[in-house]
Amino acid sequence: MSTSTSIIAAIIISFAVSIILCPIFIPLLKKMKFGQHIREEGPQSHQSKSGTPTMGGVIILAGVIVTSLVFIIFEKDYQIVPILFLTVGFGIIGFLDDFIKVLKKRNLGLTEKQKMIGQIVVTAVFCVYLMQYSENGTNVIIPFTRGAEWEMPSWLFVIFVFIAVIGTVNGANFTDGLDGLATSVTIVIAVFFTAVSAGTGMEPISAALVGALMGFFLYNVYPARVFMGDTGSLALGGYVAGIAFMLKMPFFILIVAFIYLIEVISVMLQVSWFKYTKKKYGEGRRIFRMAPLHHHFQEGGASETQVVAAFAVITAILCMIGYIAL
Repeated sequence: MSTSTSIIAAIIISFAVSIILCPIFIPLLKKMKFGQHIREEGPQSHQSKSGTPTMGGVIILAGVIVTSLVFIIFEKDYQIVPILFLTVGFGIIGFLDDFIKVLKKRNLGLTEKQKMIGQIVVTAVFCVYLMQYSENGTNVIIPFTRGAEWEMPSWLFVIFVFIAVIGTVNGANFTDGLDGLATSVTIVIAVFFTAVSAGTGMEPISAALVGALMGFFLYNVYPARVFMGDTGSLALGGYVAGIAFMLKMPFFILIVAFIYLIEVISVMLQVSWFKYTKKKYGEGRRIFRMAPLHHHFQEGGASETQVVAAFAVITAILCMIGYIAL
């Protein structure tokens, strides 16, 4: 099967799975009362979303898994396996988090310690694969150097993998805060990785994610009829980190997934500054109106659709820059 045919087939299969499952799975989630619990400290406009079915990330994962298995079994595209492992591995952590939330009807699922242990374990397995079984070794491509590679020292590479993978995963998680935001941003990123992975045998899983997200987006766009939950957002971060490392392009995450990065940074800055000022002045102060960053703009008067569109356009521009940086 040619590269272009593989990409088209993967998009069609995953889109079909997603578009078929959404009208079946969403009513089931409603029947089981698997609704989202909205934090009281969040935007007031979001309180009306309480009860919206969550865990829709299962649909995205189903599209990606089915499509990937088709290509692994029939096309022998084994390069997909490590990326699929990271995607599903983090998706399972997110699923457990979501399930506990809906089961106990609260906004807290797994504890921070439990989440971190799970993320470390999944990342460690992936790191062992990269170090011991991948032909890439510790080589990474440096952006804007016409493909020049740097063979990182093993000790530094291990640290880098953990920071990059876990950082990307949590960045995707923070980005999932508005209807269609994480979905639209990641569609653009997945299109980028589909293009740059063409001919490597890894393009089917990227194309599969594009198709699955396109189908899911029809139900996740404002006003959302379903949320992806941590099941979806952690899985998306796992995919981005996984394919970036498999393509020796982890530094490109800083470019094409800049929205993930800035969302994490905004939370870190907000929390750090609040704690510092509370300790020094006795009263916590904020840098942003609300964090993550998308809430800052929303609290400033921008609508959800405006913020989502702006972030998606910014990501598209950054992906073009990332392509030029190859």
